[in-house]
Amino acid sequence: MSFTGPSVGPGGRTDNRRAPEFGRTYVVRPKGRHQATIVWLHGLGDNGSSWSQLLETLPLPNIKWICPTAPTQPISIFGGFPSTAWFDVGDLSEDAPDDIEGLDAAAAHVANLLSAEPADIKLGVGGFSMGAATSLYSATCFTHGKYGNGNLYPVNLSAVVGLSGWLPCSKTLQSKIGHDEAARRAESLPILLCHGKGDDVVPYKFGEKSSRALVSNGFKDVTFKSYNGLGHYTIPEEMEEVCAWLTSKLGLDGRSM
Repeated sequence: MSFTGPSVGPGGRTDNRRAPEFGRTYVVRPKGRHQATIVWLHGLGDNGSSWSQLLETLPLPNIKWICPTAPTQPISIFGGFPSTAWFDVGDLSEDAPDDIEGLDAAAAHVANLLSAEPADIKLGVGGFSMGAATSLYSATCFTHGKYGNGNLYPVNLSAVVGLSGWLPCSKTLQSKIGHDEAARRAESLPILLCHGKGDDVVPYKFGEKSSRALVSNGFKDVTFKSYNGLGHYTIPEEMEEVCAWLTSKLGLDGRSM
C-alpha cells in the first residue's frame, strides 16, 4: 500500500531535497488532568488548524492535542504544484515505491514534538489520510526502533490512530519486526484504523489491506472499523469510536460532555 510519485526511484528520491520547513503548530490543552499527548496529522492540502478545532470539541479532557502543519512542497500528483504534505504523493498504486526521505522527516518531526512532553505522560500519534499514513509509518519506526534511514526512533508510543489512510512500506514490514524487541513492541502497541466504504480518494481496500498487513506481521492489538457510505471525510460516529478507544487503551480518567 504505497502512494508515491514519479520523482521517486527504486533507491529513494532522485531529486535533492532541502530540509522541510514545517508550518504552524496548533495546541489544544487538556481541560482536566493531563494524562496523554497525541500529535494529530492533517491530510494533503490541509493544515493543523482545522483538526485542532474539531479535536477541541471531543469529550477527552485528559488529552493534549498537538496539531502541526506539514511543509509546503511540490506534489507529484498535482503535477509538481506545491501543497502542504507530509511526503510526496503521486501514482495511486500499491506497487509504487515510497518516499522514505519524506516519511522519515515527517515521523521525526512528530517524535520531536512528543519528546518534549513530561516523562509520565502517555504518547500517541494519529491522523487523517496522508496524516494517517504518516502515523502508521511512525508506528513501524517505533516497533523497529529506527527510522527508514537507520537513525534511532526516540519516543515510546502508547496508541496510534489512522482514519481513511494506508500503511506505507508494507512490503518491507516483515524485515523490521524480525528481532525480539520489535516483535514485543508490535504485539503490545494498540492501533485503531477507521475507513469509509465509500472513500473515493483513498480506496477502502487500502485500509483493509493495511489492517491485514499489520496483523500478519505481529501487531496483535489492531482494531479495524468500517463505515458504510462514508467517503473521504469523518463523521461523529467515527469520532465517537476514536474517543471510546483512546479512553480505553490509554486508561484515561473518563469522558466529559
